[in-house]
Amino acid sequence: MLAVNAGSSSVRFALFAEGSTRLLHGKIDRIGGSGTTVEWAPAGRPLERREIAAADHGAAAAALVERLETAGLAEGIAGVGHRVVHGMGRADPVRATAERIAEWRRFAAFDPEHLPRELDLIEALAARWPRVPQIACFDTAFHATMPAHAVRLPVPRRYGDEGVRRYGFHGLSYAYLREELVRLADPAIVDGRVILAHLGNGASMAALRDGRSIDTTMGFTPAGGLVMGTRTGDIDPGLAYYLLRSAGLDAGGFQTMVNHESGLLGISGTSADVRDLLAAERSDPRAAEALAVFCYQARKWIGALAAALGGVETLVFSGGIGENAAPIRARICADLGFLGIRIDAARNEQHAPRISPDQAPVTVRVVPTDEERMIARATLAAVASPAASP
Repeated sequence: MLAVNAGSSSVRFALFAEGSTRLLHGKIDRIGGSGTTVEWAPAGRPLERREIAAADHGAAAAALVERLETAGLAEGIAGVGHRVVHGMGRADPVRATAERIAEWRRFAAFDPEHLPRELDLIEALAARWPRVPQIACFDTAFHATMPAHAVRLPVPRRYGDEGVRRYGFHGLSYAYLREELVRLADPAIVDGRVILAHLGNGASMAALRDGRSIDTTMGFTPAGGLVMGTRTGDIDPGLAYYLLRSAGLDAGGFQTMVNHESGLLGISGTSADVRDLLAAERSDPRAAEALAVFCYQARKWIGALAAALGGVETLVFSGGIGENAAPIRARICADLGFLGIRIDAARNEQHAPRISPDQAPVTVRVVPTDEERMIARATLAAVASPAASP
């Protein structure tokens, strides 16, 4: 099973035997720009990196196919699973037929930042490997259990009837983290009240009760909720009208600003990367302010989700920031003692699996996520199912 995880300018991929044993992983980065690179790491061997030409996601797919075929690995691929960010309400993974892709393209306005590129990638791989099933695994599916009051947006009902509602994202990551909690902890903890924090360049949180999503920070699009690397998170909707009138932005310019020029990058003026900002915060007040806003907003959202759950018993940090930035975890959890959330400083600095004191009311964990493994598992199940056929 080949798992493909496309971003706006990158494609992560991993090859699994029967959906469980990782044979290799890699990434194609800076697609459409200068200095496009492919990283390639077979299991047990050092990472290789080289520059390639890839003007778009279709060209990136061609480069990936060529690399797999040259390595003699393409013949054994029985299914390709794709992370499709927006499922438009669909829950189960399905085969990405030409008819379904055409249907999904009509919904591109729901997620213009991701969906068109993901569909281009699916079509490019299907053209190169026409006999290999291409399976769409939806990032919104995990949140299909959210109750109606958490889904409904306070806009005229006619828009809700057209699909304008809260969907939630990062579902493949959350599904994997839920499985890991079952493996790592007493299942009774998972069946309680859990907050999952997927913190990376894209960041969100989800509230789980009895293992089911009841609320999440992202809403209609992945731009909502927490402050992120280059995305605003939640903002006053009146800001759109103000900027359209005063700054001369059109709808496309506003979309670009919200998704690519804001968040940590917009506040700091220098970088969207938490590592850069931590290194610069002592000498650069803008970097310090960007981190302060990020941690403050994350702390507020933990409080909000705890209110939705009626309390919290487990808090999980994951994603690039959540797994690796001990100072950010500590700052987010500061002043949350009233919820029972406390951090053991030594454990936190060591990135221990459990970073809360043993006797703390709330268990705080660091759990690495693995979206590609989740895609491979879902793809294996879908390929074996008659429902996956066209």
